[in-house]
Amino acid sequence: MRFDPQILLIFPVFVLSIVVHECAHGLMALWNGDTTARDRGRLTLNPLPHVDPIGSLLLPGILMVSGSPFLFGWAKPIPVDWSRLRNPRNDQVKVALAGPASNALLALLFAALAAVAPSHGFFAPLKVMGLAGVVWNCALGLFNLIPIPPLDGSWLLMRFLPLKHIIALQQFRMLGFVAVMLLMNWGPASKLLFVTPLRAAVRGCLGLFGVNGEGLL
Repeated sequence: MRFDPQILLIFPVFVLSIVVHECAHGLMALWNGDTTARDRGRLTLNPLPHVDPIGSLLLPGILMVSGSPFLFGWAKPIPVDWSRLRNPRNDQVKVALAGPASNALLALLFAALAAVAPSHGFFAPLKVMGLAGVVWNCALGLFNLIPIPPLDGSWLLMRFLPLKHIIALQQFRMLGFVAVMLLMNWGPASKLLFVTPLRAAVRGCLGLFGVNGEGLL
């Protein structure tokens, strides 16, 4: 088992990405009438209020110590009182999609960093962080767009479903994450839902800034 020191460069990117994702949900909710996240001190880039013991500490820690080439995890979900939104049916979708949208923006910012950072020398770690930021944010955004509860994409799906189907999906939330994990570990489904879109998104972000992403994934 070998520890890769580059993980220490990638970890701050990982933390920033999941914190911004959650803050985006809360900020969109605030703009649409719900002050719950603000009132509970969750609209902050300080990672401590967002820490989930398993998703933010235990799982990433195990991956780091084991020398895993990737990090995976999540933050504590932002509290949203859907009843306080001005137009709950439409605003729910806005709040849900704000997270993936923030990751898309971060992916572009990290791609710009990768474009200007040198490949060698004192500032070379910035290029590693930039490339990692593109991959991680594209992955986080696309993963959350999968339309299975409790992921963000399920809210977009429910916007166009009859009430009885929405109720059925909500009851399915407890098993939804298990279903997503099974799909991610089934080759054909994983390639269709995640791997192929991820490669296209990473190439697209880096290509906008003239960065060669060959071999990155």
